[in-house]
Amino acid sequence: MILNPYLNFDGNAEEAFRFYHSVFGGEIFLQKMNNVPDFEVPEDEKNRTMHVAIQINEKQHLMGSDCLPSMGYVLKQGNNNNISITTDSREEADKLFTGLSAGGTVEMPMEEMFWGDYFGSFVDKFGIHWMISYPLPNHGS
Repeated sequence: MILNPYLNFDGNAEEAFRFYHSVFGGEIFLQKMNNVPDFEVPEDEKNRTMHVAIQINEKQHLMGSDCLPSMGYVLKQGNNNNISITTDSREEADKLFTGLSAGGTVEMPMEEMFWGDYFGSFVDKFGIHWMISYPLPNHGS
């Protein structure tokens, strides 16, 4: 299991991660909302960042995205970061998701995503934001 910080921004995720990249170096991955297949957002949100990541070392990443006001995600103190867990199996992902989300609010149920992960997100009963993912084997082959 790997724990990674996941940061939320209000339209300036790319700027923040270009800054972080200047400090950490490494590989950077950036995907904008307008490049997401079968996903419509208002014109003023198309250039927001869907996902950005910097590889810090062999196993750890600093990750983030911009909130989408049109989907009800408004940045406020307390929701600007998540604990992201990458599991070693689909079963472990389901177990952690079910256990940690008990009594909380599910944002996205666990399901296979277009980027190649089995993924879900929620806010636990204590107000902590979590993201659980399992990289699907042989995605895209």
